[in-house]
Amino acid sequence: MRHDFVTIADLPKEKLMYLLEMAKEFENHPNRELLKGKVVATLFFEPSTRTRLSFETAANRLGARVIGFSDAKASSVTKGETLKDTILMVSNYADVIVMRHYVEGAAQYASEVAPVPIVNAGDGAHMHPSQCLLDLYSIYKTQGTLENLNIYLVGDLKYGRTVHSLITAMRHFNPTFHFIAPKELAMPEEYKIYCREHGIRFEEHTDFNEDVIADADILYMTRVQKERFSDLMEYERVKNVYILKRQMLCKAKENMKILHPLPRVNEIAYDVDESSHAYYIQQAGNGLFAREAIFCYVLGISLDEVRNDKTIINRLTNITQ
Repeated sequence: MRHDFVTIADLPKEKLMYLLEMAKEFENHPNRELLKGKVVATLFFEPSTRTRLSFETAANRLGARVIGFSDAKASSVTKGETLKDTILMVSNYADVIVMRHYVEGAAQYASEVAPVPIVNAGDGAHMHPSQCLLDLYSIYKTQGTLENLNIYLVGDLKYGRTVHSLITAMRHFNPTFHFIAPKELAMPEEYKIYCREHGIRFEEHTDFNEDVIADADILYMTRVQKERFSDLMEYERVKNVYILKRQMLCKAKENMKILHPLPRVNEIAYDVDESSHAYYIQQAGNGLFAREAIFCYVLGISLDEVRNDKTIINRLTNITQ
């Protein structure tokens, strides 16, 4: 059965846990041939490193072939081709389309016109559901639960699609959010309304220091995204407002982990990398397993099929043969 993966907001708790269990199976055995004979198209109208490479690696590790572009300038979009025509044309060649686009709602539109599944790899400042799934998997791995956690979101909460997705996904798990941002980059009112409507507790802060973050289970740092600003003077004012430094972790809880969707610019000092709280590099690695799970979900491959899969490739065995 076909599914799209455009937003995580409409997935029930049971489906989220189902996908996390599937990701765990892929962490145990990432190399398989479940998608042998399939073609995955990656259409990136915006720049990407981690998201594009992890989707392409996920496809390759599952036996699929990958086509697509990482720069819209290399496509017929430069000749005036519409998004609809691009999607319909690529659907002739691919079994699933992974798309990143700078326009909010572009992935939803693509899912309405495409005859093949659409995976949203980020649409403007709106949603980033695959990043959200890997974030949930990272939180679950490091905390042992998703329930009753104190989650601190820091930095660009206005344009940060990763934090918007995380709020909607965590509604099932009774979190307490702390929004730490300058007023120019504060959490949009629509997401605060969403929290109130779903009984999600939240507090807002403008200070960022060791006392404010002392009770955090998850400290989720974000980059101030220059590409989202129409006024570069505004960007210059806020780009270095919040920088996490090693000494700010002196009161952190032992279980606290620092996440970041990456890339970072200045918002996490490099000496933090050596801290036991740093988890953002491992977090990026978890993207492979989450995106393998997403491919199986959209193509109708069940968790039972993954668990009973006979196509697992043991890389060590292949090397020794």
